[in-house]
Amino acid sequence: MPHVVLTGGPGAGKTTVLAALAAMGYTTVEDSARAIIAERVARDASPRPDLPTFAREILRRDIDKYLGQPPTSQWVFFDRGLIDSVGMLQEVAPLPAHELQAMLAAYPFHPSVFVFPPWEAIYVNDSERDQSFTDAINVHDKVVLWYRSCGYIVHEVPRLPVAQRAQHVLEYLAQGNASPRFTC
Repeated sequence: MPHVVLTGGPGAGKTTVLAALAAMGYTTVEDSARAIIAERVARDASPRPDLPTFAREILRRDIDKYLGQPPTSQWVFFDRGLIDSVGMLQEVAPLPAHELQAMLAAYPFHPSVFVFPPWEAIYVNDSERDQSFTDAINVHDKVVLWYRSCGYIVHEVPRLPVAQRAQHVLEYLAQGNASPRFTC
C-alpha cells in the first residue's frame, strides 16, 4: 500500500520530516487540523470549533485528500491522516462497529504507521499549535493506542536529525511488512 502515515503528538517533527521527503521527490499530504486552525485564526475565530465539529471537518478533509491522490505505485506520505481523524471522532461521537470497519477498509494505508514520539528539545508553539508539551504527550499516547487497536504496526521513529529520520522511514518501508488487521 503506497499511502503511508506519519503520526504522533504535536511538535514531534512530523511536518519537518514530511518536508524533507517532499524535497526528495515524494508526494506528501499536509495535516488538515493545522489548516482548519489557521483558517479560523485568520478569521479571528477561536482556533477550534467544538470537538465533534472539529473532528468531522478534519475527517471530511482527510477523505478528500485521500481520494485526491492519483493512483501510484510510489509512496505517498500523509501528515497524520484520516485514521487519526477517525480516532478523534471515535472519542467524541463513536461510529457503530460496522461503520468503523467499513471506513478503515475503504481508505487503506500501509500496515506500518510511523509514530514520532514527543521530543521536548524540538517542541515549540506556533499560531496553530497552542497545546502544552504535556498535551502533546497525551495526544501521542492516544494515537499509539488507537493505531494499535486498529491493527496497525506502530513503528517509532528515533530522535535523529531530520535527514536521518526521513532516511529511517524509507529504509523501514524498503523492508516490507505484514498486512494490517483492522480490529478497531
